[in-house]
Amino acid sequence: MLSVQLSSALSVSLFPAVGTSGAAWLRLTAGALFFALLCRPNIRKVRRADIPLILGLGVTTGMMTILFLAAISRIPLGTAVAIEFLGPLTVAAIRSHRRRAMVWPALALAGVVLLTEPWLGSIDLLGIGFAALAAGCWGIYILLTQKLGDRFSGIQGLALTAPIAAVVAAIFGIPQAIGNLSWTVILASIGLAILMPVIPFTFELLALRKMTHTAFGTLMALEPAFGVLLGLILLHQRPTIVQAFGIALVVVAGTAAQRNGRRRPSTRTKERSAPQPELIP
Repeated sequence: MLSVQLSSALSVSLFPAVGTSGAAWLRLTAGALFFALLCRPNIRKVRRADIPLILGLGVTTGMMTILFLAAISRIPLGTAVAIEFLGPLTVAAIRSHRRRAMVWPALALAGVVLLTEPWLGSIDLLGIGFAALAAGCWGIYILLTQKLGDRFSGIQGLALTAPIAAVVAAIFGIPQAIGNLSWTVILASIGLAILMPVIPFTFELLALRKMTHTAFGTLMALEPAFGVLLGLILLHQRPTIVQAFGIALVVVAGTAAQRNGRRRPSTRTKERSAPQPELIP
């Protein structure tokens, strides 16, 4: 979570040069290259039935990155993260199969209302819309990533989906970034790619092989707090007391919704869980 939000906060410095989609494209492209260098994806292991999953996760990852960066260009980082968090929290509540679990997304939504303070009349509907769409992508991302982690060992699945995400981002990013690229921008993008997607996507995939959607989604409740903290330190976005209370509601909602942290792996998952030398020494 620290790596994700640090990358998001630092990405803002690229927006004036290459735009939000351009920053997403450069970051995802560099990340895809990192995964290709670190891992030897075995194309022969890909079955026909796996192709929709790989394509779906790649497209979802690309759109989630584009939408979230577009959101933080218009609204504070902590607010954008809190809105985006509604996606995995809703997934967690639905997957729990308990009606009373829906109280937690409702509580988080109340926190988001306090964060956006619509009664002040200065609400950015477009920024909130981008964050809400990113929330939907994040919920889908969690479901697909867990399936991918069950199907492919290590980070092979990421090495397959990252190029697809980069291609999706290129559709929107190249028109924004073309003509404004420099070695400084490229080197900055490489550094940001290490922070996001390389480090967190790898850790998230490994975590989701051991955890339920519910546990993973609700443990991410601390992410808005990371967003507010780094927004304050790096972007000088100081929340009001009401907004701080809104963040607290989102965190409480996520923490309270946590249930059944470990998965019960199937026989196929157990067989694939043995470590394999996929990383290049």
